[in-house]
This record gives sequence, structure tokens and C-alpha cells, in this order.
Amino acid sequence: MPMTMPKETFADLADKYEAEIITTKAKSTQATQRGDMRKLREFFCNPSPAPIDEIKPKHIYQLLQWAKDTPTTANRLKRTFSHMFNMARAWGWTEAENPCTGIEGHALGKREVYITDEVFKAVYSAGSEVLRDAMDLAYLTGQRPGDVRELTEHSIKDGFLVIKQSKTGAPLRFVIEGALAELLTRIAKRKEGRKLHSFNLLVNSRGTALSKQVLRDAFEKARADAAKDAQEQGNSRLAEEILAFWFYDLRAKAADDVADERGELAASKQLGHTSISTTKRHYLRRGAKVSATK
Repeated sequence: MPMTMPKETFADLADKYEAEIITTKAKSTQATQRGDMRKLREFFCNPSPAPIDEIKPKHIYQLLQWAKDTPTTANRLKRTFSHMFNMARAWGWTEAENPCTGIEGHALGKREVYITDEVFKAVYSAGSEVLRDAMDLAYLTGQRPGDVRELTEHSIKDGFLVIKQSKTGAPLRFVIEGALAELLTRIAKRKEGRKLHSFNLLVNSRGTALSKQVLRDAFEKARADAAKDAQEQGNSRLAEEILAFWFYDLRAKAADDVADERGELAASKQLGHTSISTTKRHYLRRGAKVSATK
């Protein structure tokens, strides 16, 4: 009798995907996707790993409902699974249609928070030196927190601060002048006093590269301290706005401020987008600046 080949399961696909695909991504992306893989394994391997060919559109819908308490994560799980399944097709593991086809993710509202100069100043004033450096660098470049933390002295070339975005690979060259030049000079002087030397622009109190967790802790402490101070001064409105501030919002603040001063195209270029529509859809939060009818 002819032998029946065993069916590849989700566990098999997850193992191969982690080894061959996730390991090629940026460190921050790897961390996020490994977390997603744990959730996907929990869903598709309980009580036993599901054969790939038996995963149907209804199961993708069930996945979205299973993770609906965090809709952004649920949608990301669906995207990750979709890419995994497409890779399974490319590897010849299945010829089935991608079960994600036609299954819509959760509708997500656009984040509308714009960080005013008042809110920025309040958290900035309550922050440590390294947090101030990080906030300035994130705002002046409009880059993602991970890309800001990865900047080094080697990123400074021929009068430019050169950035290659980890998510898109988009190369950008920021002219070192004005506030950016002042910031880089300040960072260089501060690093001179550290016992240890790291080539990273953002370093902790010991002089080693600033980690994601240390930056998060420093930001959350400054935000809490600033909100408490505003509350004690009787400004509950400001305290509320401070607590709504995410570090990532600095990318949107940069986009909005640049769009106001130099136009939406300039904002789109600064963020490394290939389309203005992407910038407008996700980052421009204040609306267009217009004049009244009369």
C-alpha cells in the first residue's frame, strides 16, 4: 500500500517561520512577532496542532473574536498568520487558498491625540537628561522610537544624520543644522562624562546604549510626575492631557508641526512615507490649517 505522508501542522509552520522569516527582521519587530507567535500557537495548537489544510476562514474569524479585547493585536495576529500561510504556499506545503481572504479585521479608530507644546514641555521638564535627549531626537527627526534608539555616531556623515528605517528600509538624510545640530552637540558633550563609551547617541547613566525598557521607564516616570504636578496646581485638564501622551505620539507631533510649517509633502518625506495619504491617514491629527470664509 502507498504510504500516506503526514500533514504539516501549524506547529511545523510556526517553527519554520520563526527560524527562517522572523530572524531576518529588525530586533524590535522580532520581539513583537515572537509575542504574536506565542498567541497564535496557543490558539492553533490547543489541544493539538491544527493541520494547515484544515484551517478555514471561520477559524480566522474565531481568532479575531478570541483576541477581540485587544483589537490592534487581534488584527496583527491575522496579518501575521496570513503571511505565514502565504509562505506555506510558497514552500509547497499547501495549495489551499489563504483562509484570511475575505475576513475583515476589527475596525480601529484613528488615534486623535495631538501633543501640544504645553504637554511636551511639562513631561520634558520632569524628565531626566537622557529622556530629554530622546524626546528631542524623536521629535526633531519624526522617527519611530526603535530607530531613534539605534542611531549612533556613525549615523553622522558629511553633515547629515543618516537614518535607515528598520520597518520600511527607507533611507533618510537629515541636514545637521539648527536645533538638530545643537542637540547632537549637547549629546556629544554629555557622553564625554561617561566612564563607558557607546557609539549610540542615546546612552544611559552608565554610558551604555539606552534600552527600550529604560526609555519606557524614564518616560512613564516623567509623565506621572508631570501629571501629578499639574494636578497639584489645580490644572486637571493639563494632567489629563499629559497622561494621554505616548512617546510614539512624538512622531505624529513632528508630522503635524512640519505639515503646518512646510506642507504635507514635507511631513511625508520626513516620516519616510512613499505616499502622502499614509501620513494623512495615520499621523496628521490636527486637521488642515484654513481661513474663514470672510
